[in-house]
Amino acid sequence: MHHTKIDPSTMDLQERVVSINRVTKVVKGGRNFRFSCIVVVGDGKGHVGVGKGKAMEIPDAIRKGIEDAKKAMIRVPQLGTTIPHQIMGIEGAGRVLLKPAPEGSGVIAGGPVRAVCELAGIRDIRTKSLGSNNARNMVNATMNGLKNLTTVYEVAAKRGKTPEEILG
Repeated sequence: MHHTKIDPSTMDLQERVVSINRVTKVVKGGRNFRFSCIVVVGDGKGHVGVGKGKAMEIPDAIRKGIEDAKKAMIRVPQLGTTIPHQIMGIEGAGRVLLKPAPEGSGVIAGGPVRAVCELAGIRDIRTKSLGSNNARNMVNATMNGLKNLTTVYEVAAKRGKTPEEILG
């Protein structure tokens, strides 16, 4: 599957830091603190990416996270203000169920999932986290679900069917 490369430099991106962890490495003569953070970037128009950054200082970690997120952006297909169909995103033990919601419902989601949905420009969606509540896995599971939305859509378009028929 070839994807058109998404060029982040042409977009008006917002970023949101989902979690910041202090990581300690114990070395001879003391401890080394670093910060590891997870950042979601998106243009609110169907493009979103997640990245992680690690550095001695929080701002540096965030900057690296943003750079990383820009490299991993995906397109999110939308139907009006919501997603085209229900999907389960899985990453490690994190499982996130994403369901289309009628207009006006808003983004019904927990922190990490909400950040991804909002920055992707999804206005109405119901989500349920089943499984791990670890922010990194939840974010990745959400991305995994959104990424797989496209594939069902593309398959449907190719076969001239609706995604519902394919999902059965």
